[in-house]
Amino acid sequence: MSDLAEPVPGVAPATTRHPARGYLLYLVAAALFALNGTISKSILLSGIDSARLSQLRVTSAFLILLLVVAVRRPAALRLRRSELPVLLAYGVLGIAMTQYLYFVSISLLPVGVALLIEFTAPIMVALWFRFGMGEQVNGRVWVALALALLGLAMVGQVWTGFTLDGIGVIAGFGAAAALAIYYLLADRQVRQPDARDPVSLTMWGFGAAALFWAIVQPWWSFPWEDLAGDGYALGAGETTLPIWLLCTYMVVLGTVVPFWLVVVSLQHIRASQASVIGMTEPLMAIFIAWLALGETLAPAQVVGAVIVLAGVFLAERSRD
Repeated sequence: MSDLAEPVPGVAPATTRHPARGYLLYLVAAALFALNGTISKSILLSGIDSARLSQLRVTSAFLILLLVVAVRRPAALRLRRSELPVLLAYGVLGIAMTQYLYFVSISLLPVGVALLIEFTAPIMVALWFRFGMGEQVNGRVWVALALALLGLAMVGQVWTGFTLDGIGVIAGFGAAAALAIYYLLADRQVRQPDARDPVSLTMWGFGAAALFWAIVQPWWSFPWEDLAGDGYALGAGETTLPIWLLCTYMVVLGTVVPFWLVVVSLQHIRASQASVIGMTEPLMAIFIAWLALGETLAPAQVVGAVIVLAGVFLAERSRD
């Protein structure tokens, strides 16, 4: 959830499955999420604060999802009192903090590196089930952890002295921890007897995140003038885009549309199959950031990225 591109638990299977369609839809969603990393960094580099950008993203996404749910499933707008504590935690810790810390991380690190760190969330989930809940997990989780640590060491080029921004790395791991909370709370919610559908669950999560930011930093103090600039130059300054246009992409094509594609794709493929496709997101993000922002990784860092993703892949299957 930097961009929440992981499979959504609890999606009901479709009557007729078309796996090829499911894979294609999920791949498009991953590409949109990957591009959104570069778009978001471009906005941040123009001077907008990470917290304000997070506020803009979650609030706008909430309003769009609210309209969708109101039209398609108005009954899902009803809230039960028993849901409130978990939805608040889901929205504030799982969504608001994931977004905010991810934005802090990409403002200080290459987009692909920040996303790789955040992608270690499934390893944290597996370790939580093992030590926090005492459940048995496959021994592959230890291999996964070792691979992730090795890969991150290669990405950070520790043999030359740690080359990454320390605050950016801390924010990245904070985003990973928040994303792990998002997964755990979402998994808990959809397993309830009266579980919500994924769309309304996400809508209320974004709503709780929007409420949190509205309290912490009221809308009347929002720096609207920052959105009215001439735009931020991508790459070497050859392309200039209006900031408001970048923000529109971030909300619509970088959040709402790819989430919808994920939900639809999971009507055709299993979550375990989708997660394999999801591994392409950091690699696409690295490539896009190289083209648009000139961010480059050394060959050893690219190898490290692949090793991290291999570790995450094993961690996601440690409870099989």
